[in-house]
Amino acid sequence: MRTRNGLSKAKKARKLAVALIAAGVCIGPLAAWAQTQIYDSKTHTWVNYDKKKARQYYARNNQAPEAFRMQTVTFRTAEPPGTIIIDGNQHFLYLVQPGGQAIRYGIGVGREGFGWAGIVRVGRTAEWPVWTPPAEMVARDPNAAKWAAGMPGGPENPLGARALYLYEGDQDTIYRIHGTAEPWTIGLDVSSGCIRMNNNDIVDLASRIKIGAKVIVLMQGAALYKGV
Repeated sequence: MRTRNGLSKAKKARKLAVALIAAGVCIGPLAAWAQTQIYDSKTHTWVNYDKKKARQYYARNNQAPEAFRMQTVTFRTAEPPGTIIIDGNQHFLYLVQPGGQAIRYGIGVGREGFGWAGIVRVGRTAEWPVWTPPAEMVARDPNAAKWAAGMPGGPENPLGARALYLYEGDQDTIYRIHGTAEPWTIGLDVSSGCIRMNNNDIVDLASRIKIGAKVIVLMQGAALYKGV
């Protein structure tokens, strides 16, 4: 059980991390948290949120914890409205809005060894997209191998209801921001590098962004892709 002083330090550390992300600044590694944590309003403490607890929470509530639900928040950044800023550590995606605000969505991100960071852009979008696993995934994952030629779009498709395809210049990076058939995974490190959102949220995000929108991905301890 954390002491009051320990809890205060943890809160300050989180506020510092959020402030740095919101400013659009990457200054190198901060203190890493071992896993996702969510705030328990009943006990007024931060508690670990792992895959088992995520499944249990979703089974009880049919939605992610409040922190990972779409909401408008105060957000200071030098980036213009329409920019997407992804905080992989905290599992939030921010869509910058006018007036020092952003729409914040909960996300699932890359599991250990699959995180990345960089500055890319939205090259194209698709509704109920076909999922074609990359050759590397086909080679390591038997479940992906059977869809090597492409899995039709639909509720069971891993890309969910929408996909935003991330490009570096004119080249597809193979990374996506997309929906999911596993909404309970929002807030966790579970993917092979893509950013997943629940289907309602990705539909909302896709309706708001423009092709060419700047996407800044900040993830501690991740492989550097481009620009950050």
